[in-house]
This record gives sequence, structure tokens and C-alpha cells, in this order.
Amino acid sequence: MKKIFDRSPFQLAIISGILIGCAFPPIPGITAWFGFLPLIHIWQTQPPKESARWSFFAAVIANLISLYWIGLNSGASIPIVLLSMIAAILYLGIFWATIGWVAAWIEKRTSNSLSIIPFLWVTMEWIRGFGPLGFPWANLATTQTVFLPVIQMVEFTGTEGVGFWLLLINVIFYISLHGKMKHKNAIIYLSIIFLLPWIYGSVRLSTFDFDEKEPYRNVAVLQPNVNPNKKWEASYRSQLYALMDSLHTKALSMKPDLILWPEAALPVYMRVSSKRHQYEKQVMDLGIPILMGTADYKKNSKGREVYNGAIYLGVKGNKMYHKKFLVPFAEYIPLSQQFSILKKLNFGQANFTAGTEFTLFPLDSIQFSNLICYESSYPMAARGFVQNGAQFLTIEANDAWLQNSSGVRQHFELARLRAVELRTGIVRSANTGISGIIYPSGKVAKKINYGEQVVFMGKVPLNQGMTFFTRYGSVFAHMCFILTLIQIIWFIRRSNPS
Repeated sequence: MKKIFDRSPFQLAIISGILIGCAFPPIPGITAWFGFLPLIHIWQTQPPKESARWSFFAAVIANLISLYWIGLNSGASIPIVLLSMIAAILYLGIFWATIGWVAAWIEKRTSNSLSIIPFLWVTMEWIRGFGPLGFPWANLATTQTVFLPVIQMVEFTGTEGVGFWLLLINVIFYISLHGKMKHKNAIIYLSIIFLLPWIYGSVRLSTFDFDEKEPYRNVAVLQPNVNPNKKWEASYRSQLYALMDSLHTKALSMKPDLILWPEAALPVYMRVSSKRHQYEKQVMDLGIPILMGTADYKKNSKGREVYNGAIYLGVKGNKMYHKKFLVPFAEYIPLSQQFSILKKLNFGQANFTAGTEFTLFPLDSIQFSNLICYESSYPMAARGFVQNGAQFLTIEANDAWLQNSSGVRQHFELARLRAVELRTGIVRSANTGISGIIYPSGKVAKKINYGEQVVFMGKVPLNQGMTFFTRYGSVFAHMCFILTLIQIIWFIRRSNPS
């Protein structure tokens, strides 16, 4: 395998880009265990500017493979979605380029950059999750969700811990291939670091096996499989109402504790629609609450503000949730709340206003909360609800815009990470799929494939307390950031003795 390094930086960047891009779902992420080797060689052998350039190139390839589905959005014109995909891929490439420059700069000055690479990667993933363009979706933890023992660490480290582990494996592998460590020692270290999460995770998995003696709630889920482009057509409205009513009637017959509908289920503002009274009556007659996705609006001094939301029709009254984390350039224009003139830009996007509250919904003696679609990619969104008192989480989604792509699969896998981080049950209703139920171990208890029309019911476990991540958040990433700064300062002082 050492011969792979006897190639040009151009070829090495292509190899790394392909290996890392192909590690994301639906492909099991085995190639992430060694996919960084060619890129690390670039960081070790190229000047900073060249290292940044080839790192950016590798990122473009990897992100094009893993995120091509951004360009499939059927809800906007082809030029707009292609421009969105290209912009996202180029933007994300900047982070890889930064790592490439810093690693090569340190290597040039000290010849000892390998030790900082895992810390640099964690720092990058953490920073990349901030701001209106934050995108934790692309974190390397998404590549490992099929390996349940490995992701058990995220209850302590957050998703960044998985990225650290993967880069550490790649670094030690690289050291062993280049003879910078005795072969026997390299095999021992590599084996220990690789196997440790598997051993620890296997033990933790048994701790969180579902036990019907522990508290849970029965939730019925609707996956209507409706074309979102037809949903708002007036000619289709009566047919859609009839379909949703029939699916809801089927869910009622299952006698669940809660019925969950997908995002933007009906083409109405349900809070002010006369259609609401029909469902309110069913809730009062049968005592079965409903949570359905719906658009909402408010009028204030700024005019009319529209929200992507969810309405809870409960036995003791109704309650609204407004989506807090919106999709940039699809649901809103970043900074448009600060600069209202930006709302006049029209790329075919919605102009939703972000919500401000971590809303709790009362269900008998407990409370739960809801994430809407893209929000489930944000660890801090889910954490905020559980910190606030939610004992299980629902997710409403409409992945039909992404068609039958890998984006749909990745979105479902992100919910598994949220379940393990918070050790809570999660139930997901997606318009065209993938819907399902996920246990606190990350195990998938129920999964409905894309493109099926199904009503099902399952047991959703309640969380039994706060995890380390729930209480303290991204402490691991904070530590890696601090250690990165300390190492950089130490390297600079070492290379410039007074």
C-alpha cells in the first residue's frame, strides 16, 4: 500500500476525495478508516499553499460524491439548485483547505505535524457547525452510523469524537507505513485505538437495549408518500384531504398514545383553518393527541411573518412550535432578519422566520419535543429540547425534495446520532420516507423505505436522565480547540527559539 504515495498530489487528492466521499451513507464507511492517507501525505510533503490547494480539490470531490443530492431539489429551478450545490461544495472545501495549509505550515517549520492533525480536524468540524451556514451534516460521524458500537462514544464526545478517532487511525496507519515507528509497536497501537470504541460500544449497547419494563409511549406514524409539488395545487386538494383522513383513521384504530404526521402535511395554515376543528373533535372524543407539520404566520410591527411549524392538538389544548434552524437559501436568506432588504431577493426560496423557543408538548404525564426536517442535523437543536425537559423526540420531515437519493438515507442516519447523543427514543415521520423508530442505543426498531405509503405504530422509549453531552455539550470539541491552539503556539516557539 505504500506505493500509493508514489503519485502526484493531483492523483493523491483524487484518491482521498473518492475514498472519503464514498464513506458516507448509504455506503458503509469503511473507507474512512484509511481514506485520509493520501491527503495526509500531501500535508506532509507539500508547501502550505499547495497543500491547501490540493486539500480543497480533495474536498470538492468528496463533497460532490456525498452531497450531490443538493442539486436534485425538485422544489426549485435547475439553475438555482445547481448553483446551490456548487456553492455549498466550494464553501465546505474552504475548511479542508485551511487544515491543509495549517498542517503543512507546521510540518515545514517543525517536521512534527502529525500529532496535531486529529485535533485540527475536530476544531474544523466544530467551527463548521456555527453560524447561518453551519453544516454539521458533513461531520465524519455520519459515515460510521452503521457501526453501532463505534458511535456509542458520542454520548460523551459528541459527533466530533468519531472524527477524532478516524483521523487518529489514519495518522497512526500513515506513521506505520512510513516506518516512523517500529512495525510491531505500530500494529499494537493501531489495534488498540481501532478496537477500543468497538469494545466500549458493545458494552454500552447492552446497557441501552430496549426493555418493555422501562417507560415508553406508543406512537402511530403516517408516511403518506405525497408528491410535494402537487400538494399546493387546488385541483389536488380534495384528494389529498381524503387520503390524509383515511390514513389518520387507520392510525386512530391502532389506539396509540400519539399520532405523528410529517412536515407541512396539508396545504393550509392549520392553526387558523376550519379543518382544524375536525381533528380537535377527534382528539377530544378519543383522547388521542396529534402532532402535524404545518405552515403558520403571525402579524406584528414588522408585518406578516411566516413560519415552518408544527401544531400539537392535545387533550388539554393546542400548542405551536416554530422551526428554529432553517435551511439557508431554501427556507430563508441568511442575515435577512438583520437586513430586511435581503428578503426581496428571490431565488425561489421560502422566506420563513426562525422560531425562538425549545417548545415542549404535554403528553399525559410526560413532555416531548419535535424537530422539523433539517433541524435533526444539528446536535445542539436536539440537545436544547432534551435539556428543556423533553423525554422523547419526534422528527417531521419532507425529504421528497431530495428524490430517492443518498441524502434521504443520510438524513435518517443523522437521527441515529441524535438518539445516542441524548439516549432518547426518536420517532420519525417523513412524507415520502424514510420514517421509523430509533432506540437510545441507535438501533433502528422500525424503518419504512422511501416511496412507500404506510401507517405504523411502535414503542418509543423515554430517556432516563441526561447524558454527559446533554448536560455539557461539545466539551470534547472545546478541549480539542484549546489543545490545537496550545500545540500551534508551542510549535511556533519551538521553531523560533529566543
